[in-house]
Amino acid sequence: MLDRDGFRPNVGIILLNQKNQVFWGKRIRTHSWQFPQGGIDRGETPEQAMFRELHEEVGLQPNHVRVIARTRDWLRYEVPDRYIRRDARGHYRGQKQIWYLLQLLGHDWDLNLRATNHPEFDAWRWNEYWVPLDVVVEFKRGVYEMALTELARFIPRQEQRSRYLRSSMRAREFDSPPMASHRGGGGMLVKPGVELPPGASFDPDPQSGSAASDMAPIPPTKT
Repeated sequence: MLDRDGFRPNVGIILLNQKNQVFWGKRIRTHSWQFPQGGIDRGETPEQAMFRELHEEVGLQPNHVRVIARTRDWLRYEVPDRYIRRDARGHYRGQKQIWYLLQLLGHDWDLNLRATNHPEFDAWRWNEYWVPLDVVVEFKRGVYEMALTELARFIPRQEQRSRYLRSSMRAREFDSPPMASHRGGGGMLVKPGVELPPGASFDPDPQSGSAASDMAPIPPTKT
């Protein structure tokens, strides 16, 4: 479904954890990292498409998140011809997107990259809010900057939560002996009994190999 200018309606998702870090996914079988995103089907509203993509790409349900804000207008980017299927060249230009800022209410283990039979990501991590601008493929960088900048003012404040966490940690230091950390899948240090979400692996350095030349061709139905 393209508009008259050749742009496909699409939604992008910026998912925050409780530290205001953003979810960052690695496209399956590539070295390319990005935010979750996907096309709006005929008859869907942007919000309906967002919740569908949220489940399909990272396995979350509406009750796992809180919608904080969305961009006011469409943000557009063009896809270079080398990433467009040959039969779509000439009439498909790229994506026009509405971006949503969400906060995770659940836990890391609620994330599931294999919630469907057609996974989009094969690894994920949390990044500081602005880091994606430095590592996303170049032709998406302008839209990422516009979306992150517009939504930054809605990021929840952390001061009160930080004070609570510090006081809770001090109390636990006196109430119980320290717990040793163990190395989980992919090298992430986790506490005993905590596992990575199903289908996920942990890559401590997504910046390696993030060049556009390493990307698989991006079909017009899922860019």
